[in-house]
Amino acid sequence: MPTVISPTIAQRTGAEPRSPGPVPQPAQGKTTESGGGHPSGIYSAIISRNFPIIGVKEKTFEQLHKKCLEKKVLFLDPEFPPDETSLFYSQKFPIQFVWKRPPEICENPRFIIGGANRTDICQGDLGDCWFLAAIACLTLNERLLFRVIPHDQSFTENYAGIFHFQFWRYGDWVDVVIDDCLPTYNNQLVFTKSNHRNEFWSALLEKAYAKLHGSYEALKGGNTTEAMEDFTGGVTEFFEIKDAPRDMYKIMRKAIERGSLMGCSIDDGTNMTYGTSPSGLNMGELIARMVRNMDNSLLRDSDLDPRGSEDRPTRTIVPVQYETRMACGLVKGHAYSVTGLEEALFKGEKVKLVRLRNPWGQVEWNGSWSDGWKDWSFVDKDEKARLQHQVTEDGEFWMSYEDFIYHFTKLEICNLTADALESDKLQTWTVSVNEGRWVRGCSAGGCRNFPDTFWTNPQYRLKLLEEDDDPDDSEVICSFLVALMQKNRRKDRKLGANLFTIGFAIYEVPKEMHGNKQHLQKDFFLYNASKARSKTYINMREVSQRFRLPPSEYVIVPSTYEPHQEGEFILRVFSEKRNLSEEVENTISVDRPVPIIFVSDRANSNKELGVDQESEEGKDKTSPDKQEKSPQPWPGNTDYESEEQQQFRSIFKQIAGDDMEICADELKNVLNTVVNKHKDLKTQGFTLESCRSMIALMDTDGSGRLNLQEFHHLWKKIKTWQKIFKHYDTDQSGTINSYEMRNAVNDAGFHLNSQLYDIITMRYADKRMNIDFDSFICCFVRLEGMFMATAHYVCLNQAGLIQGHARSLRISISPSIARVIYLKGSSSCISMLPGTPLVVFRLHFALYCLDLSCLA
Repeated sequence: MPTVISPTIAQRTGAEPRSPGPVPQPAQGKTTESGGGHPSGIYSAIISRNFPIIGVKEKTFEQLHKKCLEKKVLFLDPEFPPDETSLFYSQKFPIQFVWKRPPEICENPRFIIGGANRTDICQGDLGDCWFLAAIACLTLNERLLFRVIPHDQSFTENYAGIFHFQFWRYGDWVDVVIDDCLPTYNNQLVFTKSNHRNEFWSALLEKAYAKLHGSYEALKGGNTTEAMEDFTGGVTEFFEIKDAPRDMYKIMRKAIERGSLMGCSIDDGTNMTYGTSPSGLNMGELIARMVRNMDNSLLRDSDLDPRGSEDRPTRTIVPVQYETRMACGLVKGHAYSVTGLEEALFKGEKVKLVRLRNPWGQVEWNGSWSDGWKDWSFVDKDEKARLQHQVTEDGEFWMSYEDFIYHFTKLEICNLTADALESDKLQTWTVSVNEGRWVRGCSAGGCRNFPDTFWTNPQYRLKLLEEDDDPDDSEVICSFLVALMQKNRRKDRKLGANLFTIGFAIYEVPKEMHGNKQHLQKDFFLYNASKARSKTYINMREVSQRFRLPPSEYVIVPSTYEPHQEGEFILRVFSEKRNLSEEVENTISVDRPVPIIFVSDRANSNKELGVDQESEEGKDKTSPDKQEKSPQPWPGNTDYESEEQQQFRSIFKQIAGDDMEICADELKNVLNTVVNKHKDLKTQGFTLESCRSMIALMDTDGSGRLNLQEFHHLWKKIKTWQKIFKHYDTDQSGTINSYEMRNAVNDAGFHLNSQLYDIITMRYADKRMNIDFDSFICCFVRLEGMFMATAHYVCLNQAGLIQGHARSLRISISPSIARVIYLKGSSSCISMLPGTPLVVFRLHFALYCLDLSCLA
């Protein structure tokens, strides 16, 4: 079960938060994304917004299917091959499973027999009861079911060994294409199976979901709502039954009526998700136990045909589970589906009932209202028929609502829309989806308990523009729901990833800062309390909560509980009325004059060119700006040099010699001689590569050396940057923390967006997330070069043509769409797809100037 940390009691020194006949020659193909189906009604809030994206790629599965039929081969998936790499990643399994297609397992295989229903799902020993419980819920809503399981798939008509299933993934519907090879042992399916031996939709659905996450082992352990959301794109609410509202039964009834999916469980006290094993019991041991169980079963039934037939049900074996079975028949640490709610007449009184299903397909509740309850004889025949009472071991059973809330501890509801289940009204909701990431050392600041880094987390401005339409409510209030979901943690399990403990806080933005998209700084959070926040920090895939706040502008800060935890997430905001939700993204800019460029051309005697020279030519010569320009001191004539400038020239000449230019080696010696006198910097000096970067920045004549003016200009900058470095090196360690780099860059006059701050951290910080003086200066040299290149080598004319100066940077784009970047004299080229916003071009150009090899 997930670990919960309440922000009201969480302390920095508190508990560590914890984080599942012969076969023809096969053909190969690729997994593709697609979808379909026109949404309407209450489903439209979730499904329709993805529809324009989905339809574009829908042909791919059809093309693969058609290709296999034309070549008369069966599809074999190269991305999820039928071998051990698709099964387990933590170890090499000692027992050899045989991958078989359904026609090799039984006679007359069928995809679906008599409609897909909850009794078609029997768990194997994978530990994915949470996933199978969600499937059982999905079968109650045919419309949703066939959104996940597309029509027209079979083992008879146009069979080519290829199937596909569709899942919601972080805002998009993806189409997962698989072959129909399934792992077997002694001709029995190892994992999920149906009650009917020749029915395979549930086993193939499980395989598609395993492919989505990289392997079957990745499905071990989880929460039911995770799969529910992947089946619907809905939003989840999580209830602790002991703290549930008094009208909990009413909430559950409305959930059933609105097509919501529900699951429940009983805590086992081990802080494990459903289906995970205790420490010391690995996947291999569990499967080995199950195989021995199957061997024993085969010995007992040795006279039966191993291929089976459609009229003989699958041999059902209780999975070798590690959940704890109670005397009442319920299982702790195990996921159940809530499949129905009814009120029944019993001895003249109405009794509230809840129908549940165990995904094992057996092991049921044995108390009141169970299948074998002796008092069923007192229930009217019509009532029995309405409740569909049957004394069968199918894993489904009734129990009273009182017994339900007594035994169960967790209830999870996945709503197809954000409508509150307490309300009788159906609303039209607007949804905004933002994607983001926490980057260690830059934007992974942890929760509010870590004030030094909390402010560095991604920030999202939320503008609540209109109050709710509720005539019965006199308050001026906006209702909205925030859902924070971490991405790809299950898929990355093989790399050691686990779910982070996550949550979020909401702050009101002061009126004077409305419309200002600047990242809020540390002091803001030190002196302003949050207006709302997630109830808990918890290690689940998604945290969601409803809020009611006055119309205003707010900032949402999503975070992990601990700092330095790196991952991706999506933030969804559902509101009854129009809202604007977007990431706080600083504009890439510089708030001071761009440094002057020296045209150190010997024919021009090292003439200096001011930034505004071209613009000044059009001004009146008597203007104050023009009159105040000082004479240029550095060319050969020294009559106008100050005493300080003459001293600088004299020292430079001693270093450079008569040619008055220095190379990278000489620059290194000069700078290191100076910085070594500053013991507080604790630096070993500049590297030769750093000095070459400095020369590349200031060397405007292409000589590979610096003249007097260029060196003097560089020296002034280094002194300025040195002061900034010392300001943030508060402990005089000779390094600054990477989280402080954002402020240091701002102090130097550069304003970057989140992507560039992330890249700076990855490029210049060490493994302890510290930046030394050499790396610090090197970074600032790159930034200076970026803005110099942007200001002096690029201009955008009205026709949308970006042209450069002597270095011939020519970029042909439309006014709003970047297409191709081409640099003369090199093979560097950036291709931009049509429709790419200009801001993306600017980012790519900035990355080029930062000399980072990340252009695509």
